[in-house]
Amino acid sequence: MEKALQVNDLGKIYRLGSVGTGTLSHDLNRFWHRIRGKDDPYLKVGTENVRNAGSGDAPYVWALKDVSFDVDQGEVLGIIGRNGAGKSTLLKILSKITAPSAGEIKIRGRIASLLEVGTGFHPELTGRENIYLNGAILGMRRSEIQKKFDEIVDFSGCEKYIDTPVKRYSSGMYVRLAFAVAAHLESEILIVDEVLAVGDAEFQKKCIGKMQDVSSSMGRTVLFVSHDLNAMARLCPNALLMNNGSIYARGSTFDMIGKYFSELGKRPLEALQRTGTGNIRLEDIQVLDHAGRDAKSLISGKPFTIRMQVRMLRYTEPAHFAVTIKNAFGSKVTSSWTHFNNQHIALQQGHIQQIDFHFSELSLVPGEYSLISYINSGSEVVEMIDDVLLFSVLESAEAGFSRYPSISEGLIITPSTIHTPNELPGS
Repeated sequence: MEKALQVNDLGKIYRLGSVGTGTLSHDLNRFWHRIRGKDDPYLKVGTENVRNAGSGDAPYVWALKDVSFDVDQGEVLGIIGRNGAGKSTLLKILSKITAPSAGEIKIRGRIASLLEVGTGFHPELTGRENIYLNGAILGMRRSEIQKKFDEIVDFSGCEKYIDTPVKRYSSGMYVRLAFAVAAHLESEILIVDEVLAVGDAEFQKKCIGKMQDVSSSMGRTVLFVSHDLNAMARLCPNALLMNNGSIYARGSTFDMIGKYFSELGKRPLEALQRTGTGNIRLEDIQVLDHAGRDAKSLISGKPFTIRMQVRMLRYTEPAHFAVTIKNAFGSKVTSSWTHFNNQHIALQQGHIQQIDFHFSELSLVPGEYSLISYINSGSEVVEMIDDVLLFSVLESAEAGFSRYPSISEGLIITPSTIHTPNELPGS
């Protein structure tokens, strides 16, 4: 199959703390190396783009380093990673908004990109004029744009405002029109970066359907970046997982989401963000399997326990405690609260108190899950920690399923008894 996109050893380096390339001596040194056909000398220095890693001594940082991959024509490829992983920098280089510091890119066809709200729009021009402007930028003839014009306007839902300057549009209207232009004009590659998060749920569903349509029926290539992992799983069969400016892994989207999600489990409790008054502090949290052992993996269908250890630092009224289980796509699956049983936990200041949430049966489908811990006192949030602990749910050999349900088929396994009477009334 033909390659729509080939990226070889791509790199992008930035100087920290100043705008531009830095000093005059650096500029002259770079110029001297370039006219002699040598590599940029400052590509040999710099640190990885690691968040929360301290200031460091190197004045340069690699936003991207040694990135290589290719995309087949008609493929829909997702790109997953934390903030700062290099996703947006990669897409800006592919869209030719910024130039790479190293490596090469081979592109087959025209690229339409939607990297932020109103990409390519001029605020003083009307929606109609911006449609023609975007088409011209993509290299389309006026007749080609006119052929698609009514379809673009209808998809965007902005017909009433099409002759109004786009500076008066809301952010949602901006995105609707910008996506409609990018998706309908006949570019060979469509790049979408997170902007669909601005639109409402109905429009997001409409956009995902359109991207599926342009890739399957029109053979167009789509690169899609989003933190909405549900949307990523629905749209993209395969994904790249990026970390600190490099490609960490590539494979099926479900596998990449699992790998991305499992990174959360490697962070120490001290490094997690806590919100609330802080009068009571979570000191430790564990998941215990059916045998009462500390575990990172649980068996579907077996009992399990979530154990919290907390310490009251300052006097607080009797508190309620809770845990919520989330799946790999960030959807909350189930919760357990002490106040359901009217249990008020009275703590002694400075002492550690253990609280066990015992579940008689784990009915989740196999996959990756995480916990949110809550401590409330009345209506006051004392402490909340998102993604405080990661665990996996594994298949049970005793379940007797010929094929275990997958996470794409639901969240909960509910056994049922099948009854087929020999005779129905009136037969």
